[in-house]
Formats: sequence, C-alpha cells, structure tokens
Amino acid sequence: MPTETLSITTSAGHSLDGALEMPTGLVRGAAVFAHCFTCTKQSRAAISVARALAARGIATLRFDFTGLGGSEGDFGRAGFATDIADLVAVAGVLRERFDAPLLLVGHSLGGAAVLAAAHELGLENVGAVATIGAPSDVPHVLHIIQGDHDAIRADGEGPVTIGGQSFSVSREFLERTEAVKLLDFVKELRLPYLALHSPTDAIVGIEHAGALFQAAFHPKSFISLDDADHLLTKREDAEYAAEAIASWATRYLPMRDDWPMPEEGVVVQTGHGKFGTEVHTVSHRFIADEPRSYGGDDTGPTPYDLLLGALGTCTAMTMKMYADRKGWPVDGYRVHVTHERNHAEDCGHAVFEEEGMEVQALNRSIEVLGDDLTDEQRAKILEIADKCPVHRTLEGHLHIHTESAS
Repeated sequence: MPTETLSITTSAGHSLDGALEMPTGLVRGAAVFAHCFTCTKQSRAAISVARALAARGIATLRFDFTGLGGSEGDFGRAGFATDIADLVAVAGVLRERFDAPLLLVGHSLGGAAVLAAAHELGLENVGAVATIGAPSDVPHVLHIIQGDHDAIRADGEGPVTIGGQSFSVSREFLERTEAVKLLDFVKELRLPYLALHSPTDAIVGIEHAGALFQAAFHPKSFISLDDADHLLTKREDAEYAAEAIASWATRYLPMRDDWPMPEEGVVVQTGHGKFGTEVHTVSHRFIADEPRSYGGDDTGPTPYDLLLGALGTCTAMTMKMYADRKGWPVDGYRVHVTHERNHAEDCGHAVFEEEGMEVQALNRSIEVLGDDLTDEQRAKILEIADKCPVHRTLEGHLHIHTESAS
C-alpha cells in the first residue's frame, strides 16, 4: 500500500509521528490504529491491521503515542489521559481530511484508549470501534510496570522497566492510570463495537473481553483469536485479526453515494500510489495497478492483464455456451493468452515496419477438458473460439473516439 508520513501537533504542542496507509484505489473511509502499551506504530499488529484496512479502501493511520517511537513528549509523565488526547488530535486531522466518521482500532492499552477517545469524540466523529486484547480495567497495566511504585509516589518520579525497556515514570503517570474507570465510558457508548481477544492471553486475561462485551450496547461482536499471544507476534495471528476487522468494518463504513458506478460501460478513476487505478462497472469494482518492478504496488492486474483476460474469458464463455447447447461432454476449458510486442520482426512483416506501424499479437493456447469428446467435437469447439465477441472486436475495424467530459 502507498504510505504517507504525517506529523500531527497535539494540544500540548508536541508532534506525533504517523504513517498513513492509503488504498491504491478510492478511499471509502478512514481509521486510526492505536498501538499497545510501550509498542510503536511499527508493531506487527499495527502494520498488518493498517494495511489490511487500506486494501479494503479504508485509509488507516498508525502513529506513535507521546514519548514513544518517533513522537515527541515525555512518556513517563504522559499517562492514559495523554493517550486519549493524542487520539483526539489524530482523529481531528483525519476527520478534516476525509470528512467521514472514523473507525477506531486499538491494541491492548491502545484498545482501552480508543474506547475512551470514542466516548469523548462522539457519534458525529466515530463510526465504529474495534479492540484487540484490551483490558477492561486500565489500572491492570500497572502490574507489568516493574519498579518501586511506592517510592515513585513518595519521590514524585522513579525508574521502571516495561517489557524489557527502561523508563522513568512520574507519580502523575501512576495516579492518572489508577483513576480511569473504563467500563463507565463503555456503558455510555452507542457505537458498533468489535472485541477480539485470545482465550490464552497471558497478559490480559479473557475475562477482560467478557467485561467489555457485557458493558457495551448492541451492535457488538466478539472474535476469539485462538492460540494467539497478547502481542500477536505470529504473522498468521496478526493477519487473521486484520482481515476480521477489515471485513467487519465495511458494514459500518459503507461506500459513498458519489462513487462513479456507471449505468453502462466502465468508469476508471485514478487512486493513490504511482499507478493505482480503480475500475467501476455497472455492478463491480476492482483495482488495476502495475507490478513493483515497474514502480507500482502490485495490488491488481495490469492493463495488459485485463486485455488478455478479456479475450481469454470471452473465449471460454463462448466455447462453453456452444458445447452446452450441443450437449457435449466437456469438463471445462483452460485458455492461456500471452502478448507479443515484436510480432512484425518475428514474422518478417517488413511492409508494416516501413510504414511505421507496430505489429503486435495475442497468442492464445486452448485446452478443452473432457476424455469423452471426439476429435471432431474438439475441432469444432476450437473453431468456435474465433467467433467470440471480444476476438471479433479486437480483429475488426475498431475506432476509439475521445471527448472531453468537462
């Protein structure tokens, strides 16, 4: 996915470092991903979820909370209230850019933060909320902060270790965390909510998911992340969670009415990245792109893939329709189409070269599947292949007329 680097200024005046994962096609909505406690936007879960959402048309910002990763500020003095303020600042930037209610996704303590931020942002700014391994009791995170908490309260500040990393935290940090009553926020939410949690989570037990789910109002959903660890360190667990959230979210971030679905023909509109382009038919949409070797993002077929596919699919459909009408015992068809750019050179068509005309060719290999077909039937089916409508269009006198639509 195309990735933009963003810097967001908080109400406290320092900047947060963000990476916005953009769809290669059109944007149907926007989301914010809040990482786990002391993680960063580079965590496996953050990257997997953000890119899975972007692949479904949802621009997703993963960012570093205050004092972590590339963001400015003092993590040791920030606390949970600052995490909420960071989310409000980030949401404001995305809301202004994309002009639609946001999806908020949070992992671990980030999940608790998005629930609290959703409560503050309100229905007009948030469309849905999803959490992964979130605690229902925010003070619960204090047990993973290794250090002398009593000394910190007495002295005002002191050293701690969190997940193997050394920090200095303040008395205010501990007090702000202890004061949070997350379930009170959840009980007041009136937003679609998805909770994902592993029943074997050794850091935040499954009972936390139960408490959050019980407190939330419908529509609410739960997905069990079987055998996953708390940080989703296994790629398959992170990708499963990402795909589940992305699929669920599309129900609450529907396509806008102004998307260019035509009454006839095809509408093509440029998206993001170097070559990302969205193709809309009367009832379908998909992405066309170029491979990475050509500078694209490889998120869809190339224009020539589509051309070859048009001939191949039309060929297979035409042969099937004919054999079905005859009642012949065909098991299927396999059509392989390739593009040859130097056909004139290979065939010695000097006359075309002299006139400056480039001769290209589409080479089609057809396999008719079925052991009970006669040689005569196979030959007739192959003859019919040349009568497919796309074949006739490509070999006929085709004119392309262009006009300005503006």
